[in-house]
Amino acid sequence: MLKAIIFDFDGVICESVEVKTEAFRKLFQDYPKQLDQILRFHMDNGGMSRFEKFKIIYRDFLRQKLTEEHSKELGRKFTEYSYQAVIEAPFVKGAGEFLEKYYKAFLFFIVSGTPEGEMVSIVKEKGLEKYFKGVFGTPRLKGELLTMILKQNKLDKNEAIFVGDSRTDYEGAKEAGVKFIGRLHAKYPNPFVGMEVAAVINNFGELESQIRH
Repeated sequence: MLKAIIFDFDGVICESVEVKTEAFRKLFQDYPKQLDQILRFHMDNGGMSRFEKFKIIYRDFLRQKLTEEHSKELGRKFTEYSYQAVIEAPFVKGAGEFLEKYYKAFLFFIVSGTPEGEMVSIVKEKGLEKYFKGVFGTPRLKGELLTMILKQNKLDKNEAIFVGDSRTDYEGAKEAGVKFIGRLHAKYPNPFVGMEVAAVINNFGELESQIRH
């Protein structure tokens, strides 16, 4: 019996994927030759920590050394470019209604690739605090966070599902042993082809149909 629904945030609850892509574009606009590759890497690795992305971008695309200090500065600029835009971004279709309708019936959690403090702040600013029993983010990885949620809330693996929109989300669910529902984006190809997902959805109306099953 389903007791808990765990959500990624960007691209699952909030239509903020483009916001993050635009932040990466601004961060690396001084590297026009590598920019398309960098943006493709970012989009192909939704759910990965921005700091892990910075490390890989500098190593594999820019072939430059990235100091911890510079990485922190990139993170600060990324937040500056994206924070308010995420707060202002619309919900995924039906998300607000779904959360209001079901938050007393299920335990709701967020597990995001966004730094945890920033994610908690965004949830608060968007007026979503009351819906979630816990809001979690990086530096801890998704598989670790999902496993922690199961343990702390005495949930069996078959009593929870994780709803995400990236391969990173799917891999986290697989590591924790929970079922995964993938959210698709109209502008991007289905990233879950060939993966063992419980379902793929476009919006929260379709998620509601799945949980009623």
